[in-house]
Amino acid sequence: MSGEPTTDQYGVLDRSGERSQVRFVRRLRHAPEKVWRALTEPEHVSAWFPTDIVGERAPGADLTFPFRANEGPTMSGRYTAFDPPSTLEIVWGDDVLRFELQPDGDGTQLTLTVVLEELGKAARDGAGWHACLDALAADLDGTQAQTPEDGWRQVNKEYIERFGPEASKIGPPQKWIDAHGEP
Repeated sequence: MSGEPTTDQYGVLDRSGERSQVRFVRRLRHAPEKVWRALTEPEHVSAWFPTDIVGERAPGADLTFPFRANEGPTMSGRYTAFDPPSTLEIVWGDDVLRFELQPDGDGTQLTLTVVLEELGKAARDGAGWHACLDALAADLDGTQAQTPEDGWRQVNKEYIERFGPEASKIGPPQKWIDAHGEP
């Protein structure tokens, strides 16, 4: 599958580089400054990001990422870019998350690029980040999103179909299944 953005809400898998990437392009109805706050301020992060983000909000800052429901081990990472309100890049465990914000009329175009350590988890993680971005949009709009688990379940099969068997070999960790049930 090509790495070109699509007009739908689904991420696109790009296998052309050294590491596979899933890229999302979303238009949000809010100014870049408001979106930036939702990406970085703890009270907003807890509404959409799968873990807490503990550490200084600054380039090069070391971070820890504890899961709120203990569905995975605490991960470590760091900010590799922190340029308000346009670019945020995080090493999140073995993956890299890059958020780019561009003004788009009275809103923002958000591009999230997830650089994956393993191709086999692309469908699982693509569905997860899809659900996270839906929750981010709901938080920005002041509405209630479905739970991340339900959001993931809703789109996971579509990601498996879109990305194919090689990108669908790794499912949820056992701790996630123990906490939330079978997918």
